[in-house]
Amino acid sequence: MFQRKLIYNFLSSKSLFYKTTNYTNTNYISIRNMSTEKVEKVVIIGSGPAGHTAGIYAGRARLEPLMFEGFMAGGVAAGGQLTTTTEIENFPGFPTDISGSELMDKMREQNQKCGTRIETKTVSKVDLKERPFTIYVEDEEDKPIKAQSIIIATGATAKRMGVPGEKEYWSKGVSACAVCDGALPIYRNKHLVVVGGGDTAAEEATFLTHFASKVTLLVRRNVMRASKAMQQKVFSNPKIEVLWDTTLVDIKGDAGVTSIGIYNSETKVSSSLDAQGLFYAIGHTPNSAFLDGQIKTDETGYIITQPGSTKTNIEGVFACGDVQDKVYRQAITAAGNGCMAALDCERFLSSL
Repeated sequence: MFQRKLIYNFLSSKSLFYKTTNYTNTNYISIRNMSTEKVEKVVIIGSGPAGHTAGIYAGRARLEPLMFEGFMAGGVAAGGQLTTTTEIENFPGFPTDISGSELMDKMREQNQKCGTRIETKTVSKVDLKERPFTIYVEDEEDKPIKAQSIIIATGATAKRMGVPGEKEYWSKGVSACAVCDGALPIYRNKHLVVVGGGDTAAEEATFLTHFASKVTLLVRRNVMRASKAMQQKVFSNPKIEVLWDTTLVDIKGDAGVTSIGIYNSETKVSSSLDAQGLFYAIGHTPNSAFLDGQIKTDETGYIITQPGSTKTNIEGVFACGDVQDKVYRQAITAAGNGCMAALDCERFLSSL
């Protein structure tokens, strides 16, 4: 006759054993390994100024953050939109020009120095139904990661038109951020073109008049979508010319942009326009699709955070940078937002 009982031997890597007892001896038979699955304190999804700043603060707080910086996520290299900018003049601490890639390399290095583990992998999906949350990485979905908290810093990707010459002259006369790049020497006292008809296009065209000799605004319809106030700013500025019913066809140049091809849908006429710079102002796409509707967003996909914080509608999930900011979209505001996310996350974890 045997008697069997299940007991835990916590001194042996938490393995589960049967204690088998008869009247002459006692044997311990290992059934399976019960080693606890590792749960990360915080996982940061995305890089860029927001993600790296969040990592720096989380690392210094001894939260041992794990970052998935993405591998060409959204069609952009790790480091985000800033890596497509050749010169940066408005980031504090750099009195001389620094490239976007160089700035992101420095942020990444500092982030690692503070203790963040960085993996160049893209998160494909997350399960936020219960905590610890589950995170899945592309091509490694069979090895999910568990985390007590998540900081989302996946940014937003500027919409492009994909016309001939766009890729060749990107950052060499073609940009998607007038505020970021418009003051650079290559655009000063030059004829610049803005594509778009909304508030952003109107704002960027107006901003560029501070540096350009002339700004031409290409509007594909015979009306602008911009607010009446913004339209009035455009129409009253002597440096801005609006070309109605006009679309961009291609971009030409040598070392930089020298001209663009345009098409008028009303007259059915194609022509060439001499210009030394082109700015897209046709919107951004927030990189939030991988969340699959689990986090509350606005109608365009930007994550909605609680006022004055980076908290989302799910406790333990925070969002920072351009994925939740469709107003400022600057490296310095994203960095500050990343700091907020790390501090919010630290307070959350300390309350558990």
